[in-house]
Amino acid sequence: MIIKTVQFVKSAVKPSQYPEYDFPEIAFAGRSNVGKSSLINTLIQRKNMVKTSSKPGCTQLINFFMINEILSFVDLPGYGYAKVSKKIQAQWQPMVELYLSHRQNLLGLILLIDIRRDPQKEEFDMMDWLETHDIPYLVILTKSDKLSKTNQQKRLLSICTRLGREKNGVILFSTKTKQGRDTVLEEIENLMGIYNE
Repeated sequence: MIIKTVQFVKSAVKPSQYPEYDFPEIAFAGRSNVGKSSLINTLIQRKNMVKTSSKPGCTQLINFFMINEILSFVDLPGYGYAKVSKKIQAQWQPMVELYLSHRQNLLGLILLIDIRRDPQKEEFDMMDWLETHDIPYLVILTKSDKLSKTNQQKRLLSICTRLGREKNGVILFSTKTKQGRDTVLEEIENLMGIYNE
């Protein structure tokens, strides 16, 4: 998949504010400090289209981006960052669950996990929810450049075992080296092909 055009559409907190179009959507979810915004920027090859921050927990809205005028990327609020107030944390989960359960356009979800961290309850809950609702999802291990090649493989095997997934069902990703970028775009293209059949 070659990304030629990218356009920020809007931010939303509830279904009445979502864009009214029929384009399929790929959502991105993960912990607040997992590198979600950086990953999306790497995929679309734009430096600051999706705002990144040194302070985790800054994405507190659902952000919609139009890709090639045929597809939308949806940046969901990050979760699990303790320094954000309990009030804001309490608002995130219903916001994300509402989107996931009500959005007819949702084609699939990309779940991001930091390669250096073990999956936690939130990741397992998200996977269970997606499987129950028959929503395809892709697991990506971010920040792979932080580890040596040997340790990348060790962590990949360890996380795959915990998640009960095959090794080829999880993608190593680095925004620094662009490792995994082409594979992720291929997977999105495959989903688009199924959608268009």
